[in-house]
Amino acid sequence: MTMDLPPPYTALKRHPMMPNTRHDEAARFNFLTHFNRYVSGSLGRGNQLAYDNRVLPEFRAEHGRDPQHRHEIRDAMNRDTFHRMWSALKRNAMEMRQMNGRQTVLRQLDQLDAMARQFNAHSGQLQLDSAIQQPRYQTCVDIHCQPGGYHSEERPGDVTVGANYDVGLFATTGGALGALNDGGGQAVVAWAKANRPGWAPARILDLGCTVGHNAVPIAQGFPEAHVIAIDTAGPSLRYGAARAAGLGVKNITFVQADGEDLSRFPDDHFDWVQTTMFLHELSAAAMPRILAEAYRVLKPGGLMLHVEQPQYGPAMPLFEQFMRDWDAFNNNEPFWSAMHGVSMEEALEQAGFAKAEQFSVGVRAVVDPDVFPPSPDGAAEDYGRAAIWNAYGAWKAAPAREMAA
Repeated sequence: MTMDLPPPYTALKRHPMMPNTRHDEAARFNFLTHFNRYVSGSLGRGNQLAYDNRVLPEFRAEHGRDPQHRHEIRDAMNRDTFHRMWSALKRNAMEMRQMNGRQTVLRQLDQLDAMARQFNAHSGQLQLDSAIQQPRYQTCVDIHCQPGGYHSEERPGDVTVGANYDVGLFATTGGALGALNDGGGQAVVAWAKANRPGWAPARILDLGCTVGHNAVPIAQGFPEAHVIAIDTAGPSLRYGAARAAGLGVKNITFVQADGEDLSRFPDDHFDWVQTTMFLHELSAAAMPRILAEAYRVLKPGGLMLHVEQPQYGPAMPLFEQFMRDWDAFNNNEPFWSAMHGVSMEEALEQAGFAKAEQFSVGVRAVVDPDVFPPSPDGAAEDYGRAAIWNAYGAWKAAPAREMAA
């Protein structure tokens, strides 16, 4: 019988830029992986029980009706002692993860910075621009409880935030993104190859790349293409470019740029423009501008793809919407709730895509056998642990004159 346990931290694959973990640091990450699994899974089921048995009956008694939206459920659940305790544990797990990652990185920052400088000086795959300003909506909170978000520095030119993100992601996700934390990129490569066999995009743009853990597998999956991975956060890009160079991936360039202004690229330039778990970190004003710019630089016949969590809507129960909203109010994800309440169909249409060009599909992470070994009896088995996302996309139509020709 297979036990449903998360993989050990030792299953994390080492690349040259990955911070080294001592015994106690790895043990803390192992604890946090199991703690997260227990809090989110076994203990988390108590939220539904609390709602059904206490919160909903009390709400009905007070208001004479059921809640009409997720915000009413949140207000009521936030008065429940079980939910408050559960939220405190879940928040504390993220804070502990950040603390363990930071102390792991900071004790070896001299070596990491030196290695990043060496990789980036020789690869030529990093283009920083000091004129790029970090968007205000990214500096208003420590995103994901990471001190300083993705853009801050302990000292000029360092890689602290990128290294911290990379070293702890495996523990946060319970290995669901694979041994290299690149399951999102692996997923979209598999989807693209299955849905357009033989497609050979020449230029690919990845927006909001962070440390490139999703852009690098796209470059690996399409080795004849040139991938441009952009972000406004210089410290994350320094680490990401060095990480890619350390992995031997040469057909990718990391560029400090703002997706709201892609004027450095001409119209109809890229065959594929994509994001992975990025849209929910954008402000309401920024997202339509980024989508419009992405449409402009996309070639006719090209693909736009956005991997995200599912949108809220009538088909999703209000209690599920409330639970999915937890990160917006407790994990420093201030735009999560609003973004998932937006109609992506309408947002893409406003950017320029006709509804007939659009699609929405499920994208499943490629199961990493180094993390989730095959079943001993030979059956195809991932124990249900491979992450599944929604993807909102469109194939940009060619102009009418080209179609007629």
